[in-house]
Amino acid sequence: MLLINPPVAKPCEPPAGVARLAGALLSRGIRCRVWDASLDGLLWLLGEPLAASDTWSRRALRHREAHIESMRNLRTYTSPDRYRRSVVDLGRILDLQGRSRGAAITLGDFQQEPFSAVRSDGLLAAAGNPEANPFFPLFSRRLEKLLGEGDSSVGFSLNYLNQAACAFAMIGFIRRHSPRTAIILGGGLVTSWLQRPEWQSPFTGLVDEMVAGPGEAILLARAGGFSQGDPTTTPDYSQLPLDDYLSPGFVLPYSAASGCFWNRCSFCPETAEGNRYRPIPVSRVMTELKDLVCRHRPALVHLLDNALSPSLLSGLANSPPGAPWYGFARFTPELADPDFCRDLAASGCVMLKLGLESGDQGVLERMDKGIDLALAATVLENLRRAGIATYVYLLFGTPAEDEAAARRTLEYVRRHHEGITFLNLALFNMPLGSPEAAIYGSGAPSRDDLSLYTPFNHPSGWDRPRVRRFVSGEFGRDPIVAAILRRDPPLFTSNHAPLFLPPLLPKEGGT
Repeated sequence: MLLINPPVAKPCEPPAGVARLAGALLSRGIRCRVWDASLDGLLWLLGEPLAASDTWSRRALRHREAHIESMRNLRTYTSPDRYRRSVVDLGRILDLQGRSRGAAITLGDFQQEPFSAVRSDGLLAAAGNPEANPFFPLFSRRLEKLLGEGDSSVGFSLNYLNQAACAFAMIGFIRRHSPRTAIILGGGLVTSWLQRPEWQSPFTGLVDEMVAGPGEAILLARAGGFSQGDPTTTPDYSQLPLDDYLSPGFVLPYSAASGCFWNRCSFCPETAEGNRYRPIPVSRVMTELKDLVCRHRPALVHLLDNALSPSLLSGLANSPPGAPWYGFARFTPELADPDFCRDLAASGCVMLKLGLESGDQGVLERMDKGIDLALAATVLENLRRAGIATYVYLLFGTPAEDEAAARRTLEYVRRHHEGITFLNLALFNMPLGSPEAAIYGSGAPSRDDLSLYTPFNHPSGWDRPRVRRFVSGEFGRDPIVAAILRRDPPLFTSNHAPLFLPPLLPKEGGT
C-alpha cells in the first residue's frame, strides 16, 4: 500500500495522518510506503530553472538554496527580518513558477482554474487532465516507478482545499497508468465532504472508497490485517525525510484525539458535521509521546488536537514528554490556577493556542463557546507569568456579533494585550450543516457543490464587507493590536511562532 500526502501543504512538519496510518500497517507486518508529495513537489519546483527579469526575482533565485537552508537553521529565528526575507523570496519563486504553469502557488496554497477545489466538475477535470498540473513532471515519474513496484492500493490523505486539485490530478494519472490499483481517499477534507447534508459522491468510478474519520480500520481490513480491538498505534515517521522540512529540526506532529471534547460551539464545523470525540487514553498518549521523543529527538512537539483536554494537560504537566511542545487549548478553570500553568511550563509547554473568538460576553454565550471573559483574562495573565506564549484566535462577523460587540473585542484585546503574544483574525463562514444555516442562510444557488459553507444574511446587517473593513481598518490599525500582529511569522503563522520564543532560541554564542 502506498500512502500519499498530496501538494500543497505547509512544508514545516511531516504529515501526521499518513504517519499514523503507516504505524498501524507496519506494526501488523503489512508492507506500506509513504510519500510526502507536497514537500517533494515544493522543493522540486523551487529548484526548477526559471527566467527572471526583475531585481527581486533575480535576488530570490540567486539565494534560493541559502534561503531553504536558513529555514532549517535556528539562528534564522533570532532575526525576524532575516526569516521574513527567506519566506518572501521563496514565495516569490513559487509565484513565478506557478504563473508560468497557469497556477497560483505558495508555500501553503494552490489554486488553478478551471480545476476548482470547491466544485466536483473542477476536480473531475483535474483528474481528466493531469498533464495540466504544475507538479505533473514530478509525480508522473515518481508514481510510475512506485506503482511499478507492486503496490495494489494507494491512499491519499486529503486534509485541505489547497491539496484537492493536485490529489485528483494524481488520481487521474493513476487511473490511466494503473487502472487496477485501488484508490482510497481520506483525511479531514474528505470527512467534511462525507458529512455534507445529502452527500452523494460525484467520484464513483474514479475513487474506490472514501473514508470519514480515522482510516486505520479501513486500511487494515483492505490489507487483511484487521484484528478485533483498537486498530490505532504509534505513528511511524521512519519513511519520511525528516531533515528536509522547512523548520530548524524535526517538528513532531502528534494527535491525541479526533473531534473536540467541548463540541458545542455553534459556529464550529466539528459540531455541524457531528464528528464524535475519540480520545486516546492519556496514559497511552504519554507512553507514545515519550517513545517518539526518545526515538527522534524532535526540536518541538506539535499537539494537533482541536483542544487539549484538561486530563491530557494534567498528564503532560505530571509526565513531561521530554521536548518543548505546543497545542490548542480552551480557557478552562485548570488554566486559572497559577501553579498548574507553572507546571505546564516546566513540562515543556512553550505556547498555547486559544480560541477566544470574541471579547463580548453576550456573543460568547450565544455561540455556546463556554468561555467566561473574566476567567479568560486570568488565564492569559497566568500563562504570561508562567512564561507560556499565547496565540489567540478571534472570529468576526458571527450572527451573534454586531459592530458594537466587535469594538468590545478590540477593547478586550487592548486591556489584556500583555497576555497575548500572537493574534489570528478570521472572518466567519457559515458551516453548511450548522443549525444557524437554516435560520440565516441565503439559500442562494451555487456551482460550488463541494463547498463546506453557505452564504448567509447577517441578522444585524453586519455583512462581510463591513466586517472586513473593520478588521483591516479600525481593529488591525490600532497601535496595540498592530504591534501584536507584526510578530506573526508570515505564511507559516502558528506553525513557526513557537520557534521565535526564548525557550527555543539559541543562547548567545550558540548554534
